[in-house]
Amino acid sequence: MQLQVQSFLYTVDRISTWTGKATSWLNVFLMLLICVEVFKRYILNAPTAWIFDISNMVYGTVFMMGGAYALAQNAHVRGDFLYSNMKPRTQAAFDFVLYFVLFIPGIMALMYAGYEYAGDAWRIQEHSNTTSNGPPVYHFKTVIPIAGTLIMMQGLSEIVRCVVCLKTGEWPPRLKDAQEIDVIEEQLANSEYVDEDTRRMALERVQSIDEVAKQRGMSGGAK
Repeated sequence: MQLQVQSFLYTVDRISTWTGKATSWLNVFLMLLICVEVFKRYILNAPTAWIFDISNMVYGTVFMMGGAYALAQNAHVRGDFLYSNMKPRTQAAFDFVLYFVLFIPGIMALMYAGYEYAGDAWRIQEHSNTTSNGPPVYHFKTVIPIAGTLIMMQGLSEIVRCVVCLKTGEWPPRLKDAQEIDVIEEQLANSEYVDEDTRRMALERVQSIDEVAKQRGMSGGAK
């Protein structure tokens, strides 16, 4: 049963991580878009009227679709002055209550409103009114309910994590993603002036600092 629960948690983490990373490639497109527009505006003196709308839609998509990924990696900002000093079971109890009181109602409202906005936009083939003959926005508004669904799915996974922690007293592990510690390890591995013992001690120290920071700043920080 425990393996099945952990498998479920990892599956949801993988979905959130994949969608977040896939959407992050839009940042490259956004950068190129802005660079082209700067060149056209200041070099060719031929600015594009709809660039503001497109850049807003691309950035908004990255922001919305990254929500589930941030939740999966415990990267959302939290005020943790008291929370960080609580025992895992107490943290899980607080999280469990707040997920039902705040998270689920808020995300359900986002999903419902987003579905209505997207439906209306598709029915009238809505275009931006920022400029004359602005670009279509109905496809962009469709992102709202999709992002809400992904965040809700990850939130339900977080509730399961709270239940596991309440039973065991420890936060279940999360799916690992790229971290700064990987960069440190790579740099130490390529150094000609660091012996094996020094390298091992440095990595252990970095891991210790990383774990302490996660325990203080995020619930479920155990990796």
